[in-house]
Parts: sequence; C-alpha cells; structure tokens
Amino acid sequence: MRLDVVTIFPDYLRVLDLSLIGRADAEGLLDLHVHDLRDWTHDRHRTVDDTPIGGGAGMVMKPDVWGAALDDIVCAALPGGAVAKAPGTPVAEGDQARQEGPRRVLVIPAPSGEVFTQRTAEDLAGADQLIFACGRYEGIDARVGAYYAACGVEVRELSIGDYVLNGGEAAALVMIEAVARLRPGVLGNPESIVEESHAGTGLLEYPVYTRPVAWRGYDLAATEPVLLSGDHARVARHRRDQAIARTAERRPDLIARLRPAELDAGDRAALARNGWVAPAGAAHPVPLVVRPAVDGDLVALADLAARTFPDACPSSLTPEQIAAHIAVNLSPQRLALWLEDPRVVLTVAELPQGLPAPPGETDAEALPAGALVGYSAVVAEILDADGALPAGLDPRPPAVSVPPGPDGAQALAAELSKVYVDARLRSAGIAATLLAEAVSVVDNMGVTALWLGTNAANRRAQKAYRHAGFRKVGTRTYEVGGSRCRDVVMVLHPQVKLPRPGRSG
Repeated sequence: MRLDVVTIFPDYLRVLDLSLIGRADAEGLLDLHVHDLRDWTHDRHRTVDDTPIGGGAGMVMKPDVWGAALDDIVCAALPGGAVAKAPGTPVAEGDQARQEGPRRVLVIPAPSGEVFTQRTAEDLAGADQLIFACGRYEGIDARVGAYYAACGVEVRELSIGDYVLNGGEAAALVMIEAVARLRPGVLGNPESIVEESHAGTGLLEYPVYTRPVAWRGYDLAATEPVLLSGDHARVARHRRDQAIARTAERRPDLIARLRPAELDAGDRAALARNGWVAPAGAAHPVPLVVRPAVDGDLVALADLAARTFPDACPSSLTPEQIAAHIAVNLSPQRLALWLEDPRVVLTVAELPQGLPAPPGETDAEALPAGALVGYSAVVAEILDADGALPAGLDPRPPAVSVPPGPDGAQALAAELSKVYVDARLRSAGIAATLLAEAVSVVDNMGVTALWLGTNAANRRAQKAYRHAGFRKVGTRTYEVGGSRCRDVVMVLHPQVKLPRPGRSG
C-alpha cells in the first residue's frame, strides 16, 4: 500500500517514522510519502489560503494549489510499478464515475465528514493507495473533493469524532495507524487484531492482565480465577462475557448493531444478564429489563402465565386439564395474592422498546413496548401471623433437605414455583437471567434450600437448572387438572458454594 500525506506541516508527520508504521515502511510493507503542500505554490510567499468567498471568519485553502498537488500524487507510481491514469474529465453531477486500475482513495479529514470506524479502517485497508489531504484554517475549498470525485477518484471525507482540531494532521495519523496495522505483516501477531475492540465481533475488548498475579491489593486469584485455571474454553467464554458486559455498559449502540445470527447460546445469556436480548430471527438485539413485578403488571402477567404454562406440560395432558390447572393456580386472583404477599417474590422480564417482527413476517409477530416476555415466582416457607404458609406453596418433597445457614443461621426453604419465558424468546438467555435473579433473591432472604419440580420428560428445563447449579435429589407426583404427572425434584443450596463439577477419566 502507498500512503501519501499532503500537509503544510510535514514535520508534524515525523511520528510516522516510529514504531510499527516506521518499521513497516522500512521493510517495504508500506510505501510512505509525506508532501509539503507549499511545494506546489508559485508565489514568493508560498500562499496556500485566501479569504472565504461570501465573507466570514478564517481562511480557506486554495483549490488551485491543492489541484496541482493532487494531480501529481494521484498519478504517482505504486509499489510494483502500477501507474494510474491522470484524472479524467468530470462527469455530470449524479453520474457514477470511478478511476480504472488500482484503487486509490483521497481521504479528506474534516469534522463534517462521516465518522471513521473500525469498519471504515477495514475497508480502506484494501486500497492500493491512500492520499490524506490535511486541511487547515477553515478547511479546503469544497470544489477540490467534488472535482476529483467527478473525475472518478474515490473521495472520502472522514471525521474521527465530534470535536474540532486545528488541522487534519492528527486525524490523518489516527486513520493511518488504524488502517496500516490491518495490512499483512505490519503486526507481529496477526491474531492480535481478532479479539481487540471494534474488531469483527463488534464488541469492545475484554480487560487484560499480566503478572504479578497480586498487585497493590488486587489479587487475580480471587477476582479472576478462571484466567488462572488453564481451561482454555472457560477462559475464552469468560473473556467473551466480559467483552459483552463492557460493551453493554459503555457502548450500548454497538450492542444494538450486533447480528443475532452470529451469537451463540453463551453470548445470548451474557446479553440477557446485561440488559439485552437477541431472539432468533431478530435483526438486532433489543433492550431487556428484569425487575420486580408490580400491581400494574397483573393483567399482562396473567396472560403470560396462561400462555407459557402449556409449553412445559407433557403431551399426555388435554387442553381441558391444562386450562383447569391455570384457572386455579395461575389465575389473576392467585397472582394478585402473590403480589401482595412479601413471602412471594415475583420477577418479570420486560421489553421496554418492544420487539419488531422478524424480517419477512407481518406486524402481528411484533411485540409492543413494555411487553412482558418472562417471569419467575419464588415462594418462601414462612408462616404468617396466623401460622399459615403462602397460598400456592407446594408441599416440600421429603428428598429436599434444608440445612442451617452459615454460622448456624436458621434453616429456611423456598420453592422456585415458576420460571417461564414466551416461546418467541426461547434460547435468548432470559430464563437463565430469571434463574440467576431468583437465586440472588433467596440468598438475600437467607434461604438455605431452594427447590423446584419440573416434568420428568422436560430434558431441556432440567439441563438449564443443572447449569444454574441445581441438582436432582428425587421425584414427586404432581397433579395438573386432575391428572397425575411425574416431576423431577431439584435443589440448590444458595448458602453453600458447591465445587464446579469436573470431568472424570
């Protein structure tokens, strides 16, 4: 690649002789040229600017001087001997014209240009020649860019941010470094490009560390044990999760541009934990809020409960049996009692901006702003003033043991009664987020045994619960609409930190 920089301050660009750019130029990986614009002037004062036509503050750089310089540089020889034709005759405005032969791009740094991004750098890295026209004062006469674009030269006005500099040199340095490091051989380790911020994934880079492991009160063995585990798959997942969390916190606009088709299950779970959801078939992720249910949710929550409960039922149950169960156990009246009972924690997952219909689908497939798409219910075994347990609490199976808490704290059990997600958002990480929130809630309540029952045939649900730390301890029979079903009973002890299961053999 040939790089040409045209400026009235060539010494400003001496920094390009340093570090990787200078080495790449010395080794022939780049062909770098810095030009003094004043070399193309013809008056004794070497004038490059004049007052604005129409009046106004400042000075404007002259088109005749820039034209003389760019005519020569656009025709310069490229590494390998390729020479471009001189710019042709301008075509009518609106017509398409493009210089034939090697790709040469005239870059004009300007605060009014399109924003320079990593995608821009990746695109420009494929050019054969980049010419940076560094303006000063109020900028370069606008006819310069228009003329070369009309002649078939690719012209890009680019801005490195929403602020104004004294000239284009600093911006040119930024863009040259961003582009040149993407060229083959410039970086010593090509893999460095893959995982850094704004690379192909569109995420910010995860935090990085080196030795010593413990430094000034920061001990990675305590805060980042996964990085020291030697398990490369776990390390990769952990770093990816950190990249998603950092991007969601600092650059939510980048999260909103991710492509769901390129995300795996771990990515979707990490997005949901950080306030986003990427349903299958969606064009982009949308914001997600997981929060305590309130009275205003009652109607929508009852509808969600009635809509999602059948998804977990065995095929042997009839619609009438399922409806009978919903009428008693998931009615608006039952949910209203739960909302009023401090021993019951209802948590909902909401889409504050809704969800557009998937591409190619009708608007009927869209979800409105504020739609509830998931919920969980935790019911604690606490007696009220009359000695009664909460309504809807199932009898605790004998297989569930309830140990005392740390330091002999009182034993307390709770049932994870409900965790359901709208079928349209399955595998989007919402269920895992609701589960994590439920575990956090009962931990704060002092619960020492959180148990649940899930249909024995529902392997998908059992796998999700195991991933969240639950372990199978037995079975129970459970009645749905007068029909007896067999459940697997699973339990989690929030106060007890279980070791991570390893591989045998």
